[in-house]
Amino acid sequence: MPHLTSTTASTTGTGVRTGLGIPGYAHPLVAPAQWTELARPGTPLDWVVLNVAAGPGSCPDPHCLEAAGRLRNGGVRVLGHLDLAHGVRPFGDLLSDAHRHLEWYRVDGFLLDRCPTERGALPEVRRAITTLRAISDTAHIVLGHGSHPYPGYAENADQLVTFSGSWSDYRFSQAAEWTADYPPDRFCHFVHGVPRGHLEEALRIARWQGAGTIYLTDRTDRGGRADPWETMPGYWDEIVSRIGTGVSE
Repeated sequence: MPHLTSTTASTTGTGVRTGLGIPGYAHPLVAPAQWTELARPGTPLDWVVLNVAAGPGSCPDPHCLEAAGRLRNGGVRVLGHLDLAHGVRPFGDLLSDAHRHLEWYRVDGFLLDRCPTERGALPEVRRAITTLRAISDTAHIVLGHGSHPYPGYAENADQLVTFSGSWSDYRFSQAAEWTADYPPDRFCHFVHGVPRGHLEEALRIARWQGAGTIYLTDRTDRGGRADPWETMPGYWDEIVSRIGTGVSE
């Protein structure tokens, strides 16, 4: 099987802890039930991304403040969404958004979405991470590459999103060899369009490839016309049960 390429395959399986990373649901005013569901005790969440309006928005949002507070009070890490725009986002704008996330919603870290992958962009991304840690020394930093980046990025962040895409691509994907040098809790996979009947297979692929944080959904991007992450998957209860009880093979 083509996804069994990482040397971590021999060390992953039922012994690998898997948690859910939520890329960011629709606004709590639009999807209140889903945000409430995330706060249910015992849900195996590693973190939840708060994306108010392509970032923190222009002013504090009471609905987002309540949703984030409920999660944080329940011990769930909340990350602010920061868009790196593949490396062309002005540094000052990025820092301004980070301060708003911290001041308004008391986030526990950041997802740096659309993060570059190439070696040449690493110094500027490293600068951003260093600054974010300076303003919040306990910040959990996730780099949202969406594919395998230059290995040096792994030395600068807590986690890397090394896959973000469709089930049709994921089921034949390969883990980069260098990822075998790191534990599974360093990597995240986001997969959309996963049919219910292939949920177990998708979980196995994630574990074989050494991804400790995952998000699987049956929602699709409709050919790039929709956001597959903004709503909860139809099999939410099933995936929570499988991950929460450590079901794999």
